[in-house]
Amino acid sequence: MTEIYLLDYGAGNVRSVVNAVSQLGYTLKEVQKPEDILKADKILFPGVGAFGQAMEALERKGYTEALKAFVKSGKPFMGICVGMQVLFEGSDESPETPGLGIIKGRVQRFTNTDKSVPHMGWNRLLIAKEQSLIQHTAPHPKSLAQQQGIDHTQVYYFVHSYAVPYSPAQQQWTLTVTQYGNEQFISSVQLGNMFCTQFHPEKSGPAGLALFRAFLERPVTTLPLGEHPPVGSVVYRDIPLSPRDYFTTRVVACLDVRANDRGDLVVTKGDQYDVRDRETADGDVRNLGKPVELAERYYREGADEITFLNITSFRNIPMQDLPMLKVLQEASRTIFVPLTVGGGIRNITDPDGRSYSALEVAGEYFRSGADKISIGSDAVYAAEAYWQNQGRKLGNTAIESIAKAYGAQAVVISVDPRRVYVADPSDTLHHVLETKFPGPNGERYCWYQCTVKGGREGRDIDVHQLVTACEDLGAGEILLNCMDRDGTNSGYDLELIADVKRAITIPVIASSGAGRVEHFSEVVRKTGVEATLAAGIFHRKEVPISQVKDHLDQSGFPIRHMVPL
Repeated sequence: MTEIYLLDYGAGNVRSVVNAVSQLGYTLKEVQKPEDILKADKILFPGVGAFGQAMEALERKGYTEALKAFVKSGKPFMGICVGMQVLFEGSDESPETPGLGIIKGRVQRFTNTDKSVPHMGWNRLLIAKEQSLIQHTAPHPKSLAQQQGIDHTQVYYFVHSYAVPYSPAQQQWTLTVTQYGNEQFISSVQLGNMFCTQFHPEKSGPAGLALFRAFLERPVTTLPLGEHPPVGSVVYRDIPLSPRDYFTTRVVACLDVRANDRGDLVVTKGDQYDVRDRETADGDVRNLGKPVELAERYYREGADEITFLNITSFRNIPMQDLPMLKVLQEASRTIFVPLTVGGGIRNITDPDGRSYSALEVAGEYFRSGADKISIGSDAVYAAEAYWQNQGRKLGNTAIESIAKAYGAQAVVISVDPRRVYVADPSDTLHHVLETKFPGPNGERYCWYQCTVKGGREGRDIDVHQLVTACEDLGAGEILLNCMDRDGTNSGYDLELIADVKRAITIPVIASSGAGRVEHFSEVVRKTGVEATLAAGIFHRKEVPISQVKDHLDQSGFPIRHMVPL
């Protein structure tokens, strides 16, 4: 029986990898000690988070020498993201920490000035290495990329700030290259039975599952590094820099999850944040479906990501939030695109008096299937403290602790602002915009006040202050709502979104106000956001996800085309 082991060093969401393998009919054993690595027939090594923490964990567990020996032995090995990066000599993310040194080269931070960092979303693989197939070796011989399950016509999910720049020095190892902005980096390496990806197959939908299938079905053979299967001579391709990359616009489906008056978790949507149905006799929470069922529908319809926002009372004791954790566990079994969860992620003390850090709370969500966590009110409090500290990091905020452990890409800041109109910029100390939509008394200027507690309480901090502080504290993405546009179907607040995009270098998800397909292309074209989000219009099937993506495609924006499940 083939012994397939999962090497989990304790960071990030490996549940999705386990679920992907299970979906294909295989089971994984978990590496418990160095000897497990040496006796394995195959090893799957997913990595999430910081390079230095990964290497320190491998060293602490005594895995480094055994892992190097396994890879060099030529047995089938598959690494993912940081699981690929640690094979190199080192990383600028952790300059003092050496990598395994199996591959020459160094992991470097993107230097893009025309693109947001992290590189977060779906992108294409360009084949850099092939074999000249010998005739009559097989009726339909597969290329090197096909042997790994790669389909060059598809896109795959990336989420990283550091990568290995593509160079002829790594030509022997490089299977595919990906372009992001004006930079090219190695998106997969292959030599012998070793195959690693910078992207996440477990989050790349059906196209990603095909890579796992190819790895799992591969015969257990020993093919030492430096050798290729005896099919033909290797051909290396030049990959010229293209005038544009194939980084796609993400379409995100958002589910506000809350317990109704009977205690059942439902997906709801409010009118200006009021989620109760005032047209029914009981005035219960508006019920638009069950969370897992609705999320699975969106996955089938082609959603690029799914966000669960936990707005129920369970969020007050998230470590006992069994219903929401169960939603994540069930959803991650069948949904293979990124899952984000938000609500109640902060330092908490439960009713029994036991305290938990925000890092512990986030870890529980990650272990249950989340890929990213969304922080709302606590981000506002952290930003206030940051500015009170004269714009210096505090070292103890939820954003900092979670980003340090899991990487910036794992931390999303959910911003709930509302407009405050002023007659003249001098009337406030806050960052002011001149607006095309005057206030009730003809005011031509406004600032955006951040709110907490689900929009119920305004704070003396503006959006500009919030997002710049959160980026410096280590957040990797902004989910930008707008209370004035929520539920209006009148389109995104372009003034707000464009201003935030100018202020920061991390990706932005536009939210609130979409009512028709043209709103999605308009916000991407006019503001340059990396992703668009909607909720109610998807729930009520007023605007199907497929129509949004078709419209974006016809408007000239790269999208992920849905692969049949």
